[in-house]
Parts: sequence; structure tokens; C-alpha cells
Amino acid sequence: MMFWYGHDVSGWGWFAMSAGMILFWVLIITVAVLLFRTLNSPQEHTRTPSAPSAEDILRERLARGEIDEDEYRRRLEALRSGPATKS
Repeated sequence: MMFWYGHDVSGWGWFAMSAGMILFWVLIITVAVLLFRTLNSPQEHTRTPSAPSAEDILRERLARGEIDEDEYRRRLEALRSGPATKS
């Protein structure tokens, strides 16, 4: 009992306990609010869009009228058959 200075807490002790309790609850509430906000925020996708495939570009050209349907089918078949090998 050498550090108690009796059984009473002095004025500074009450102040320290009160300030500590207030800081404790402020910390708990702040963590709860931040956690709540984080869990309820909409997720943003930061992916970059992938480059369009050759078939997508061909489809867009047909839609814009740059090529006709016969040319579209011929080129699509060439794309799907693989690279042409030269002898």
C-alpha cells in the first residue's frame, strides 16, 4: 500500500480517470463509425478496361458500315482459323 497514499483518490486522480474514460469512449465510437462507413461504402472498381478483341473491332466496323456482311464473315473466319502461314 505504499503507492496508494491512503484509500482516497486525489483531485488529479479523478481528473485523470475522467479524461481517460472520455478518451476511451471517443476512441471506441470513432473506430465503430469508421468501420461502419467502410463496410457500407459502395465498392469502386479501379480496373482499367481491357483492350477490345479483334472480333470486337470487326463487329464495330460492320455496325458502322465500314465493311459489308460478306467481308465481315470472311474476315471473321480468317480470325478464327488462326494465323496464316506463308511458305
